Amino acid sequence: QLQLVESGGGLVQPGGSLRLSCTASGFTLAYYTIAWFRQAPGKEREGVSCISRSGISTAYADSVKGRFTISGDNAKNTVYLQMNSLKPEDTAVYYCAARTTAVHLCTMNPSTFSVWGQGTQVTVSS
Repeated sequence: QLQLVESGGGLVQPGGSLRLSCTASGFTLAYYTIAWFRQAPGKEREGVSCISRSGISTAYADSVKGRFTISGDNAKNTVYLQMNSLKPEDTAVYYCAARTTAVHLCTMNPSTFSVWGQGTQVTVSS
């Protein structure tokens, strides 16, 4: 069974940092494109960042460029999202997802992802 488990969410003050983890079981993340999405109450799910199978290509939503960094650790079968300089508008449930693609392709179209985690809550508030 293919599963993704997110962890690392929590409550943080504005300007603070969190590192989210996305760990796979039942499959090898290195063979998949991985993306992080988030969904705030009353809003549509939006793509935050993605990393290609090769690890060479990454992409970020404009709202998080320069603050968030995606990376992978193949030995741990885990992808991370380092989030710095957090803002209240970053508050959302964060999901990781996996899909098969070309080796260097990075995409954040949620309708094309077939494996999803259960989500982890990130709250940025003073």
